[in-house]
Amino acid sequence: MSSSFFLYLQHKDQKETSWGECELSFRLAYIFSYNLFQFCGHTWILANSIARFLTFGRDALADTFYSVGFVMSLCQLLSILELFHIADRIEKARLLPRFIQVLEKNLLLIMIIMLEELQSKPVVCAQFFLWNVMDLLRYPHELLCLLDKPSVAMLWTRYTLWIPVYILSAATEGVTIYQALPYAEPTAANSKPLNSTVSAHVHLPVLLMLYLPFLALGASVTVWQLLKERQHHLEKWKKMKRK
Repeated sequence: MSSSFFLYLQHKDQKETSWGECELSFRLAYIFSYNLFQFCGHTWILANSIARFLTFGRDALADTFYSVGFVMSLCQLLSILELFHIADRIEKARLLPRFIQVLEKNLLLIMIIMLEELQSKPVVCAQFFLWNVMDLLRYPHELLCLLDKPSVAMLWTRYTLWIPVYILSAATEGVTIYQALPYAEPTAANSKPLNSTVSAHVHLPVLLMLYLPFLALGASVTVWQLLKERQHHLEKWKKMKRK
């Protein structure tokens, strides 16, 4: 009786272990596929933008959004999943800075989609370029970590070089919003007949102006969090090298 009971417990433990390994394998396959998709998507966007610029020169800046806007929108929309990755502990990262980054990018992208006159501005091309550089600094490091082949060069790139690029990107976002103000006026005026009650209280240019201080505040908090994250990962790497 006791031997059969122990055999039952052993079989149950083996099933639980097998189920846990399957779940871990699925999570690993999912997060690897996600990071690989983002890496390939941003690589295509950057390669397409550079090829068009080398072929057509400055004329290529005007139609950057039309050539890569769909793929960029898809990548940024899917980046919302990263918040769930961190919350579910599939990815080890700080939630607050990632939330601010995802929110900033998607709000700005929605504004660019709404204001067609802004889409042909060179600042949009610069913004897309910086977003691509940021993501191409991050996703290769994530892929190498998933493969258990971390690189000190990629670690430094991810947590050191990434910060000034983010600061430059946040500044470019502010410039993009400022350049959008003249185009937001006609949009707000055209929307008044549709919903006069809302338009009376919500004026798009005013909202954009009010958003600028929040953008600066969010960027400051993100940089502070990123510096702490950088210190943590570099100290962790130094401890690993000592062992």
